[in-house]
Amino acid sequence: MKTPRIPVAQEGYPFILLCGFATLIFALLEITPAAFAGLILTAFVTWFFRDPERIGPEAENVFVSPADGKVILVEEVTDARFGNDIVHKVSIFMNVFNVHVNRFPLTGTVQHVVLQPGKFYSADSARGALKNEFCALTVKTENDLSYGVVQVAGLIARRIVCWAEKHDRFQTGQRYGLIRFGSRVDLYLPLAVQVSVKKGDRVRAGETILAALPSETP
Repeated sequence: MKTPRIPVAQEGYPFILLCGFATLIFALLEITPAAFAGLILTAFVTWFFRDPERIGPEAENVFVSPADGKVILVEEVTDARFGNDIVHKVSIFMNVFNVHVNRFPLTGTVQHVVLQPGKFYSADSARGALKNEFCALTVKTENDLSYGVVQVAGLIARRIVCWAEKHDRFQTGQRYGLIRFGSRVDLYLPLAVQVSVKKGDRVRAGETILAALPSETP
């Protein structure tokens, strides 16, 4: 039997408790407008840090979305920060209304973790993609394939949380981090991979197939 869990990310507890405590104080002081505003804020923060269970696809050797949100970029690029090869880049933008828990795209072992301090421009801008703070993982799959998944901070998102460490092994769809409060996740895939999403598509972390190895059809 599966272990029951509270569907809220642990990192959200301090924010929820702080908002709830402030709401209680306002209520005790009978400052009704402030108490009402605090109640709404507490509800929003609790909702923001929601962490629902997800059911992954049955297909093997497919890359699932690492984040909820909207696909804002699908193209072939060369990014010197993550290697010199031409790769597929798939970028997913998370607004403040999306679930912000990030999930592993495909089973593999973490080879490198790089946390790069930077700016906090809008995450869906070209400037933000190049200059914003990021946390990048390089992963090697069971098929000896390497790919990268990068959490990028944004204008409002000032805190990247990544639980993964070098040599950790994650399963497809397993939680590995989150970003507060709204940002993007970039996926760098070898050209041999068949990308199955396009710009404008809405995706769900751990469920939506983004790409597949040549032997698999999404």
